[in-house]
Amino acid sequence: MTPLALRMCRSANGVSEKHGEVSRELWLEMFEGAEVKDVPISFVTNGVHAPTWIAPTLKSLYEKHIGADWIEVLKDEEVWSKAIEKISDAEIWESHLLLKNQLIAFIRQRTFAKETGSHDTINERKNVKDLFNPNVLTIGFARRVAAYKRWNLLLSDIERLYKMIDDANRPVQFVFAGKAHPQDRTAKFLLQKLMLQNGTSTWQNRAVFIEDYDHEVARYLVQGVDVWMNVPRRPLEASGTSGQKVAMNGGLNFSILDGWWIEGYDGVNGFSIGVLRDEEGVDDATIDAQDAESLYTVLENEIIPTFYKEGENGLPTEWIARMRRALQTLTPQFSSDRMLKDYIEKIYC
Repeated sequence: MTPLALRMCRSANGVSEKHGEVSRELWLEMFEGAEVKDVPISFVTNGVHAPTWIAPTLKSLYEKHIGADWIEVLKDEEVWSKAIEKISDAEIWESHLLLKNQLIAFIRQRTFAKETGSHDTINERKNVKDLFNPNVLTIGFARRVAAYKRWNLLLSDIERLYKMIDDANRPVQFVFAGKAHPQDRTAKFLLQKLMLQNGTSTWQNRAVFIEDYDHEVARYLVQGVDVWMNVPRRPLEASGTSGQKVAMNGGLNFSILDGWWIEGYDGVNGFSIGVLRDEEGVDDATIDAQDAESLYTVLENEIIPTFYKEGENGLPTEWIARMRRALQTLTPQFSSDRMLKDYIEKIYC
């Protein structure tokens, strides 16, 4: 079907720059004598609908400082960036803490033990009032449970992981959500491995798994987490959009340089895992080990220290600066308005 579509369509495109590049290499043999660069597959990077995914508390902030027409301002990256500068650190942080507390309330509600005996999370319990803390660094990981998305990468060094989550002064907590295809046994095994970690009290206190991942769960997560983690095996992530929704709410992405994040990451507006490289000839086990080491190193040396470092005003000023940068650069770049404009100008014209 793909060769038929490529031959019959007037235009073909990937959903990110990297996806277009990979697709041209994949279908090169269809175009005899052509070089990779000449394969007629372009790209338009995915975007998300900002008014749908930006939290109401942030919309109110934008209306206050930018005006009721903030959605129109969003279409101009330069004007939008200057407008975000008007918002104080305190207002950005206060809005984020409100969303984070809403997420924790949702987690506690979904974690509370039901009389039905269902198990919604890693640690279903009767007493949830002390589960999760808004002052603790909260990392979200929610996506389809597929082998290439490497759910088990975080569990590759359990002792190192537990050391981070059990730190008395700078702990970390994780919220997981996702679904596996009923016939994907490998994916279900990965999820089972995550769930089996509940034998330790440390893990039970610092991690939850939310079942039945849907738009409601996604909304709480993308609006309330501090960090959004994404660890697919390059170059298998075509684009991804969950991280775009997080960035529009001031959350920071912590991701493999694949899909949309290659285009969005500027060194300040989030964090990267691993480096851009040619994986050809390198086995998956080696790549996984390198990426796992990078994941732990960035967490230990960059993310955790920055989150817990307070400025003279008592706020995590360096962290807020990264949040501001994410709001400035990623919101307009990955909005559906920009995506539609690209389709009109590059594909449908």
